Amino acid sequence: MNKGISILTRKQVMTGFPKRPRDSHKGMFGTVAVIGGASGMVGAPLLAARAALKLGAGIVHAGLLTDNAPGIDLLQPELMLHRAHDLLSSAPFALSPSKGNSVIAIGCGLGASKAAYKLLYETLKFKAPIVLDADALNLLAVHADLQDGLRARNHPAIFTPHPGEAARLLSCKIDAVQADRVAAVRQLAQKFGCSVVLKGADSLCATRDGKLFVNKTGNPGMSAAGMGDVLTGMIAAFIAQGMSVDDALLLAVHLHGAAGDALVQQYAAIGMTATEVTEWARWLLNQWVGK
Repeated sequence: MNKGISILTRKQVMTGFPKRPRDSHKGMFGTVAVIGGASGMVGAPLLAARAALKLGAGIVHAGLLTDNAPGIDLLQPELMLHRAHDLLSSAPFALSPSKGNSVIAIGCGLGASKAAYKLLYETLKFKAPIVLDADALNLLAVHADLQDGLRARNHPAIFTPHPGEAARLLSCKIDAVQADRVAAVRQLAQKFGCSVVLKGADSLCATRDGKLFVNKTGNPGMSAAGMGDVLTGMIAAFIAQGMSVDDALLLAVHLHGAAGDALVQQYAAIGMTATEVTEWARWLLNQWVGK
């Protein structure tokens, strides 16, 4: 282990998780807005939104880019679905009660169209923490004005790249990222002034204050579609409930992998799905809170 890199533990990541008072209401646990879902990729933001809801966010909206967006998620009707541009213009996350927080997660299935670019451009203007995943990162990599908009923000951001997305953001080859993952995650955090998780085996997290952490939970069974979307939703949920962006990142990464490990213990390594990881993450979180 490199000097200066801490290994995440359950005790550590749960330290900042807030307790719920008896007189709780949904407004105290924040609002999450998930934006993405170009044609053929609606499942991605829905997976993220469902994860945000099941990991404790009080209110969850999903803004979908596709022209034929569904009006309701039949598997999770608690979610509020909108056309992506309508969600931004009405800004429901800005209407949260004073108790609680608002956070935007953007990029899951967003695509690289002009409409996707415009959504990200407008999102960067909002005064709320943002979690950037997938196509949001790919758009940032090729548009200097988006990078400028990100750096001009006064609110925190979290990047969740896999090695390919990290390579695009750093203008290098994937092999270079994988050859020195520590250097890559540090460069991303410094270049964009954000918190970063560089995903993969032994995911690396760089916080806004320059600390580095490695996560040892997770397994090869999690090499499946939608896992990153679920992680994005989990991070957003924990920010919405009042955790700092760094604490939310570390808890989500560790819990996400632990949920996958719990599924392996149930002999579900082959064919593991992102939906199952969400369910086990919720169960584990409640177990951890109880202890």
